[in-house]
Amino acid sequence: MREYDLSTAQWRKSTYSDDNGGDCLEVADGVPSVVPVRDSKVVDGPMLLIGATAWTKFIATVTK
Repeated sequence: MREYDLSTAQWRKSTYSDDNGGDCLEVADGVPSVVPVRDSKVVDGPMLLIGATAWTKFIATVTK
């Protein structure tokens, strides 16, 4: 399994998120082949590494 150094990753929150403490997720761009995803309320918690192709399909599905 490949390891990724995300210590300097630039995370961004969904534009649909607000600052009222709701359920939010953040993604980091610029990581080859994967899209790191984390809970914006638990920034030091676990993250998911989702394959770039799977992420693209997911986004296409939820934005229909």
